[in-house]
Amino acid sequence: MQANVGGADRLVRIIAGLVLLSLVWLVPTNWGWLGIVPLMTGLIRWCPAYLPFGLSSCKR
Repeated sequence: MQANVGGADRLVRIIAGLVLLSLVWLVPTNWGWLGIVPLMTGLIRWCPAYLPFGLSSCKR
């Protein structure tokens, strides 16, 4: 599994994931659990949605 999420993309994903997850505790909604997806893709630096399109935000 080759990293395809880099730099600013990674930072934005982690912050967005944490913000969405905080909604679970701040506002009684289940939508906040969607924050797990950007958080995990940011932490492991790999996004499966990039694969079919051959995208990467890593510097080559």
